[in-house]
Amino acid sequence: MPSLLAALLCLGLCLNQRISTLKESFSKPVIWAIPNFMIPKGKPVAIWCQGTHEAVEYQLYFEGSLSDLEIPKPPGLINKVKFLIPAMTLRTAGRYSCLYRSGELWSKLSDPLDLVVTGMYDTPTLSVHPRPEVISGENVTFYCRLETATSKFFLLKEGRPGRTQHRHGNIQAEFPMGPVTTAHRGTYRCFGSYNNHAWSFPSEPLKLLVTGDIGNTSLVPTDPTSSPDSWDSYFLTTEAGFQKDLALWDHTAQNLFRIGLAFLVLVALAWLLVIDWLSRKRTQEGANRASQREFRRRLRTQRPIEQ
Repeated sequence: MPSLLAALLCLGLCLNQRISTLKESFSKPVIWAIPNFMIPKGKPVAIWCQGTHEAVEYQLYFEGSLSDLEIPKPPGLINKVKFLIPAMTLRTAGRYSCLYRSGELWSKLSDPLDLVVTGMYDTPTLSVHPRPEVISGENVTFYCRLETATSKFFLLKEGRPGRTQHRHGNIQAEFPMGPVTTAHRGTYRCFGSYNNHAWSFPSEPLKLLVTGDIGNTSLVPTDPTSSPDSWDSYFLTTEAGFQKDLALWDHTAQNLFRIGLAFLVLVALAWLLVIDWLSRKRTQEGANRASQREFRRRLRTQRPIEQ
């Protein structure tokens, strides 16, 4: 029996270590914001967290602390949930992340999502030197100016929301570019930043026209006149698709591992029970033989007395 308990204890420790390894390697969810990561003050925003179809619970973290949780409805049929922020404010601007639970295991935290509240305080002005219309190969410099003292400026190109540039400055920052190609043409805006998650009103749009060389048009916005609320987020949907396939593959592999591990546990338990039964049987047989030898010895010692 002690050997049986020791074997079961060892098996349990090995199983616990394997589960911990699975937890560490669980695929990360994908997090994104709709309509954008830049939200005007007072406007709503939806934070989406995508895991797997087997996820039974999602948790949203804000600045490292649990903020909200959602249960997929209906369970098993969807692989993402929505966390709604009714009105964006300074208190809700910051860094978000999420995770999900599948069975008893939790995934890793998603990559961080920085939500920025815009429309704070003043409006900067944006200009470009030498002029808004240039020839391919020339150098240009954008100037973003904000009379209210700030520490950082951001320049964004509409249609490329994830490609922000930032510069430090008190009331003005310079954004040099060049030599430019037609890939640089498009509509630009700038913001002043009072901290990483609180930005000013956007500047008036400034359209840069580049003529001459055809250049690399793969970076040109499909709709250069689009508003900031409709800036493209294609890179998020591409990443989401990749992560979704990876998460489903990981979950299938984990299910196969659990089935195989359960089978091995049953085989091991059956083997241990058989060993224990055989040990008990040998012990009982030994005891019976010893009892028979003792009985014969007593018979031999009693016969001379009777005679």
